[in-house]
Amino acid sequence: MKLNRRQLLGSAAAVAATAAAPAAMAAVKEEKTDLVIVGGGLGGLCAAYAAVRKGVKPIVLEKLQFLGGAGLFPEGSLGVNTRYTKEHGIKTTVQQVLDAALQYHHYRADPAVLRVLIEGSTRTIDEVQDLGIEFRGMRTMYPKEESLMCWHLFKGGCAAVIQKFIEQVKARGGVLRTQTRAEKLIVENGRVAGVEAVDAKGDKYIIHAKKVIIATGGFAANKEMLAQYVFDSSDLGMIEPIRLRGPVVDGRTGDGINMARLVGAGVTGMHTVAGNAPYLPDDPPINQFSGPDELKQGRCALAQPWLWVDHNGKRFFNESRGSVFVDVYNAMTTAGGVSYTIFDQHMMDKMINEGAVLPFNAIVLAGVPLKALPKTWEIGMQRGWAFKADTVEELAQQLGMPPENLVDTMKRVNKYAEEKHDPEFGRLPEHLVKFDMQKGPYYALKAIRCFFLTLGGVKVTTNFEARTPQGDVIPGLYVIGQDIGGLFDSTYDLRCEGSASSFAMTSGRIAAEHAIKMIEEGK
Repeated sequence: MKLNRRQLLGSAAAVAATAAAPAAMAAVKEEKTDLVIVGGGLGGLCAAYAAVRKGVKPIVLEKLQFLGGAGLFPEGSLGVNTRYTKEHGIKTTVQQVLDAALQYHHYRADPAVLRVLIEGSTRTIDEVQDLGIEFRGMRTMYPKEESLMCWHLFKGGCAAVIQKFIEQVKARGGVLRTQTRAEKLIVENGRVAGVEAVDAKGDKYIIHAKKVIIATGGFAANKEMLAQYVFDSSDLGMIEPIRLRGPVVDGRTGDGINMARLVGAGVTGMHTVAGNAPYLPDDPPINQFSGPDELKQGRCALAQPWLWVDHNGKRFFNESRGSVFVDVYNAMTTAGGVSYTIFDQHMMDKMINEGAVLPFNAIVLAGVPLKALPKTWEIGMQRGWAFKADTVEELAQQLGMPPENLVDTMKRVNKYAEEKHDPEFGRLPEHLVKFDMQKGPYYALKAIRCFFLTLGGVKVTTNFEARTPQGDVIPGLYVIGQDIGGLFDSTYDLRCEGSASSFAMTSGRIAAEHAIKMIEEGK
C-alpha cells in the first residue's frame, strides 16, 4: 500500500463523509483479541509492529481514512548510541541527553520514564534501519558546539517509516481498521478489558481485549481543550494566539486522554505544547513546512539574523538563534506573541542571490538562494503579512508601531555592527550587518507562533502503563506517544532533537512488549 498526497493530507469533505449511518441500520459486532491499539499514527503502528514480531495479531483502530496521522510529517528521530552515530564518530551518551532534558525542563519531568525513552532510542533507530530505511544525515538546530547530535534524518521522513510498519503489520496478520473511532474503554472487575468503537457505517464493535494501548496523539486539534489548558494562547496580553501547524485533516482531538481519564487515569503537563516559531500568519501553516517554495522560503526569511522587533519596534531576542525554534517561541510569547523581521534592499538581494544565513530545519538549508522571495512578497502584501516602504518611518507606520522606536532600534544595531559587538542580546559578530538608513526600499515580514504537538497527558510507569493521580497502575491500560504527560515542563525540548517521534516509537514498542509479556504470564 502506497500513501499518496491525498491520503496523507485528506480533506474536510472526506472526513465529513465518514459520518455514521442511521442507527436503525447499524449492526453490533463482538470480537475477542489479545491486544487493541487505539490510534494508527507513528506510535500506534510501531506498537503493532512490535506485537506482530512477537506473534500477536493486534487490532489497530484509526478514526481517519488513512494511517499515519501527524506522524507522517517529522523529518527524523532522536537516537543515542545508534549504529549510525558510532559509524560517524558521534559519542553522545544517554546521560548527556538525559541531563540536558532535565535541565531544560527545570527537573519538572519524570527522570525514570525519560531515561527509558532515551536508552530505548538506540534500538528504535537501529530497527528502523533494519527495515530498510536510509538516513540522509544528522542535523541540528543549534550551533554544533552546543548540539548533542542525536537527530537522525530519514530518507522519505517518518512517512517512509510508517509505510514500512504498515507493510510488516499486514504481512504478519495484524488488523488495521481505518474510519473506526474508539469511543469508550471497557472495564471489567477493575481492569481495562477492551474497547467500544464505531465505524463509518455506524456499525458498533465491542472488542474484548486482554490489553489496550492508547496512541491517539494528544489534543492538538481540540480547540476546547486547548482553550482550557494551554494558556500560551489565551492569556491576556497575547496579541496573536498560537496556531496549529498540523495536517489539513487532524485526528488529534484528545480522545485517548479523555477515555483514560474516564477510567481513573491521572494527567499532568496539560498546558505544554511543542512551540514552533517564527511562522508567517498564512493559513494553513503546514504549507510553510511542506507547501510551495514561496511559503517555505518566506518562513526561512523570517528566521534570518538581521533584525527582529516586537510590536513596539524594539528588539527582544538574540537573532543569531533564529533556527532554535523553541527558544524563538518562548521569546515571542514573552513579547506578546508577534514579531517582525526587518530587511533593507542589500539584505533582500543577499537572500535571493546567495541564500539564507540560517536554515529552516532541514526544509530550506543555509546557502541555498531564495529565488522565490519576490513571489513571497507579492502574495504576502496581498494577504497582509509582508510589507514594503520607501522609508523606515513609512514601514513602521505600516506595521503599526511608533516610527521613532524602529528608527532608534536600527541606528543602535548599526552602531553594534560597526563595533562588532551586541551588548543587548549577544548576536554573533558575523551577523551584525548595518542597515542603509539613507536609501530604501525597506521590507518586513510579520511573524506569529505555531505549535505542532500537545505534550501533556496521562501519567505512566516506565512500562507505559496508565496510572491514577495517586500513582497506582490501571490494569490492562497502556498509554504512549503524545498521550503521555510528565515529560516536558513548558515546551518542546529541542536539546533532544527529534524526541517526539522517537519517544512515540520507543514507548509504543516497550508498551506492546510489556503487554504481551503480561499476557503470557497470565497477568
